[in-house]
Formats: sequence, structure tokens, C-alpha cells
Amino acid sequence: MSKTAEELKESVRVAYSAIAEQSPDQNLSSCCGAGACSTSDTSFMMKGEDYASMAGYNPDADLGLGCGIPTQYSRIKEGHTVIDLGSGAGNDAFIARAQTGVTGRVIGVDMTEAMLQKARKNNEKLGFTNVEFRHGEIENLPVEESTADVVISNCVLNLVPEKARAFSEIYRVLKPGGQFTISDIVLEGTLPDNLREAAEMYAGCVSGAMQKNGYLGLIFSTGFLNVSILKEKAVLIPEDILSKYLSPEEIAEHHGSKIGLKSITLTAEKPGKAACCEPGSGCC
Repeated sequence: MSKTAEELKESVRVAYSAIAEQSPDQNLSSCCGAGACSTSDTSFMMKGEDYASMAGYNPDADLGLGCGIPTQYSRIKEGHTVIDLGSGAGNDAFIARAQTGVTGRVIGVDMTEAMLQKARKNNEKLGFTNVEFRHGEIENLPVEESTADVVISNCVLNLVPEKARAFSEIYRVLKPGGQFTISDIVLEGTLPDNLREAAEMYAGCVSGAMQKNGYLGLIFSTGFLNVSILKEKAVLIPEDILSKYLSPEEIAEHHGSKIGLKSITLTAEKPGKAACCEPGSGCC
């Protein structure tokens, strides 16, 4: 029997409360802290990514749960107001703060109290007065309309049951002309049941991932413009995980197909105010 949206969210709360107490090494075992028992190097989602070199990086806030670096592409400027969805222990929020500077503002939103406590403790150590962390759900953000210049999120939207509402909320809280940059997990093709089981074992967030085309279509239908994929890479499930669920023939077939998981980083813009008409026309 399928879980309701509230049951799914409660499952995420329970899982992420536990993750908040784990070490980064444990969380690096998957994009969502699933804790897969692979003997290979399991920090697969962040291969080729270097958070530690970015201004504002704080190792205490990095739980190793991302699938990209949205702040690297978000075009945050000094003085901007930034909202980080699913802010966790504060890693992306603190990097955004380094970009927006002392004249800007960063609001992290998370629905897991243990994560909020961790983020607030980290922020207290850093002494930032223009960074705050609010309790709330992405489908009902505790933020006023037209607040943010930029919205960021890292490997979180896939966990949200009601994605249409989530994108509507992102649209609502963005200023006209504002933009969001999100790193997330999507599917390409229909995963066979045994491959889906292997994927969920290795990356717990897979169960909520959408088909890539459907994901992009949802963003367009919300009203966003200039939707662009900035980075895309395949999520490779280790052989020792695959072998628990697939035969050697099925593994070979999987490697030869285009079906699988993708980590994408994308951006889109909320339309700005309508341009003025001819001077004296009275339409502005």
C-alpha cells in the first residue's frame, strides 16, 4: 500500500533526525544518508565536486548529503536575499552567505528539528547575524511572497511528495526576475524492480525521484522561464550493490542501456515585471 504524503514526510523526518547525529563519513555513503553496505568508494554523488575550496565552507556543516554544488552556479550577488531549501546543517547556506556578504541575508528552511538545531549551533559559532534557520516544509514555506533574489536547494526536492506545490512555493517566494538553482536526482527510463531495489539501497532518495522530462515539464508549467541544465552526470551504482539484486547478464544489460539515475544541477527564472509601454500611453 502506498504511503500518504504525510507518511512519506514523517519517514524523511525520522531518517534525517538520525542522519543529523551521524558522522560525515557515514553520510557520504549515499546522497541521502542511506548507509549502503558497499565496499567501494561510496562518495559517488560528489565525485569531481570540491566544496572545501569554496568561500564560506564549514566542515562542521557538511554532512555529505549533496548531489552537486548549486551555489557554484547560482549567480548570488552581494546584498542578495537567498533561501536554502532543506538547509540541513547549514553547508550551502554558509557558502551563500559568503557570496551575499554582510549586506545580504540567508534564510535556511528545514522540516527536521535535529537538523535545525545543528545548523543554528554552527551559525552561533560563526557569529553570523544575517543567517537564520526556520522550521517549515518546502510545500508551505514560512517565508513571505517575493522575498528572495535566489533560491537554492541540494538533493532535497526529490524527497518532497508534492513537487508541484514545492515549485509553486519557490515561485511565490522569489522576487520578479529572481532565479533558483537546484541540484537534484532524476530518473531516465523506467527502472526494473530489481534495479530500483538496488538503487534505493544505495541512494535512499531515489524512491521520490521523478522522470527527468516530467521534472523539467513541472518547472515550465509552474511559469518559470529560461530553464537550463547546467551540469548533469550519471549516478553509478557499485558492482557489489548491483550483484545483490541483478544477475551478471542483467548487470551487463544495465550497463549497456540508457536507463538509470542522473544528478542534475539546473536553473530557472521567475518572469520579471512587464516592460513599460510607450511613454504617455498610460499602461505603466
